[in-house]
Amino acid sequence: MLRGNSPCGSFPKPRGGFEVKFTWLLAAVVLAGWLIVRRHKQHRWVQLLELVAIAGALLVGFGVVHLPNFEHLLEDAGQALGKWTYLAVGLLAFLETGAFLGFVAPGETAVIVGGLVAGQGQISLLALIAIVWASCVLGDLTAFEIGRRLGRGWLLKHGERLKITEERLETVESFLERRGAVFIVFGRFLGLVRPLIPFTAGASRMPIRRFLPYDVLAAGLWSITFCVLGYLFWRSIDQLTTYVSRGLFAFGTLVVVIGGIVALIHLRRSEEARGKVRDWIDEHDEEPFWKHVAKVARPVWHVLLSPAAKVADMAARFTTDRVTPGNLGLELTTLLMLALLGGFSFLMIGDSILNNPNPRIDRWAADVAERLRNETVLDIARVVTAIGSSWVTAALTLATAVFALVKRRWIDAVVLVVGWLLVWGAVHSTKVAYDRERPVGAFTDTISAAYPSGHTAYAISLIAIATVLVRGGTGWAVRIGLVTIAVVLAVIVGITRVYLRAHFLTDVLGGAALAIAIWSIVGVFSLFAGRVRHNVPSETSR
Repeated sequence: MLRGNSPCGSFPKPRGGFEVKFTWLLAAVVLAGWLIVRRHKQHRWVQLLELVAIAGALLVGFGVVHLPNFEHLLEDAGQALGKWTYLAVGLLAFLETGAFLGFVAPGETAVIVGGLVAGQGQISLLALIAIVWASCVLGDLTAFEIGRRLGRGWLLKHGERLKITEERLETVESFLERRGAVFIVFGRFLGLVRPLIPFTAGASRMPIRRFLPYDVLAAGLWSITFCVLGYLFWRSIDQLTTYVSRGLFAFGTLVVVIGGIVALIHLRRSEEARGKVRDWIDEHDEEPFWKHVAKVARPVWHVLLSPAAKVADMAARFTTDRVTPGNLGLELTTLLMLALLGGFSFLMIGDSILNNPNPRIDRWAADVAERLRNETVLDIARVVTAIGSSWVTAALTLATAVFALVKRRWIDAVVLVVGWLLVWGAVHSTKVAYDRERPVGAFTDTISAAYPSGHTAYAISLIAIATVLVRGGTGWAVRIGLVTIAVVLAVIVGITRVYLRAHFLTDVLGGAALAIAIWSIVGVFSLFAGRVRHNVPSETSR
């Protein structure tokens, strides 16, 4: 294995000299500045600890003390673990938020090393992504439940020690209510924020039905990103961690800049917020350090920050009034989550059958079908499986689209037709790409390749059809009943394909995953089209 010679944030060690690590030196300078500013408000033992930390950072920065290379240690551990890497990386991903381990060891490193082991061919990349994804979600749900049970009361009880007051907690809860999606999705990529997100969401009483779709989407994006990075850069883990560190730093800087712009806009819009800032400056006006800061802050606000806030405010209002209204909604997040899950599942199944054309799950399903097979059920299965054929689902889709046009719901009509055509095209193109042979001895007519199952993919359109039909104002019982029937029919069609020996079980699962991904993406465009169509211009945009 190739390893880089210089760790992140350092220069190569000169011959006969020291290795200077400017990241540690910068940390020592920042900590020293903090100590100087806060020296009158800190206990002696706190100052002593900070002095020890400064001395340690200087020793490491000037190369007097050499720390073990954490990435190399994890890399060697991954090679020794082999298949146990699944358990180790999954457990660390769970504990990062489930037990707040992320404050001690950032989860990106462990996940990257897992991808590195997958790049060596010792484990499956897609299986690793699935395990990390599920572990992240389970850890977040654990922390969410902990926060829900004792979070708010605990935070208020220890508020004085943590400088958390009822007012500040209400501010955080208001932010989660208004910007919860952004907080959960983008916060997943910020190491210092990630361990607290689910706990804070639970403590602020965010409904689980709102939290879960956002969290699943964020965990999936995070898992795929860092597993794939490790997989692609497995020959140079040092180089990869350098890129990741710089990328996360740039992302964090971007978040800070955007947060500063949002804060400026809030100050400009809110007289109350400006009053609080003025009061805070007046309170600290007599302190030696803050007195000089206050003298600079007032002219900077009037000359530079206030005009900048005005420009940013105008841009924000223009964007809000003329682009898609509303925040990232639960419907949109759910559709994105399903699209991501469906697309990933389709690729993972396809990868597994390319590596192993006859997986154990297919053999198990074929054995079960063989034991249950008889002529009467075969005849019934041949009739039922036709429900998922292209011509039946196309006819039902077209009829429902005409119904939607009659009801003047042209967006629904267009979405149904476009969605079915996209599924049809995707099925035929992926069949050619994978070119998997059919099971031997089918009990019904079959054409083209096996993966993915076209009948199963087309049967998913029944769910889309049911969704369009029940949007006409029917009661919840009718809506749930009709959609449930559509789901059951799609499942039965998939079962008949295996029973009739027309497909392997993995073909059926892949067809369903592909169709779910496509219909979810189409649903996203439908959601945006509907919002734009019904958007009412605000007073500021008239």
